[in-house]
Amino acid sequence: MYASVDNSGPQVATAPQEGFMAPDFTLETFDGRTVSLSDFKGQVVMLNIWASWCPPCKAEMPSMESAYQKYQDQGFVVLAVNATHQDSATDAAAFINQSGFTFPVLLDSKGIASNLYQLRSLPTSFFIDKEGVIREIIFGGPIPEAGIQARVESLLAEMP
Repeated sequence: MYASVDNSGPQVATAPQEGFMAPDFTLETFDGRTVSLSDFKGQVVMLNIWASWCPPCKAEMPSMESAYQKYQDQGFVVLAVNATHQDSATDAAAFINQSGFTFPVLLDSKGIASNLYQLRSLPTSFFIDKEGVIREIIFGGPIPEAGIQARVESLLAEMP
């Protein structure tokens, strides 16, 4: 389970808050593959919850793609969780495909991640360190490209 911590250190509770372990979830991609947040332990994750009808969500995605392309070989991943329970998988897929984004897109058709992360606004981004701890939450957007890159570089530079 993603919320488990090495027994040699302090135990950290799971909660969708800064300083807490990121709650794990499993969702499907457009092609039906299942992906869990815990699959990315050891990597820096930008978990972004978005919808295709949300202009700020769509506006920040080119910056997310740029950071993903620049840092994925260093252990960075973007997980774009579409709030499909408030959106349409068809509309989300059309937007992603038309834009040519390559980061993983997960479909939250039942609101699982949205509920776990107590979604209040779209977009919402969670920057998660290599140990699975939420280090920063950003409500709203778009986050400028330089802002995403600075956060990613800082988290990648930390020792695991």
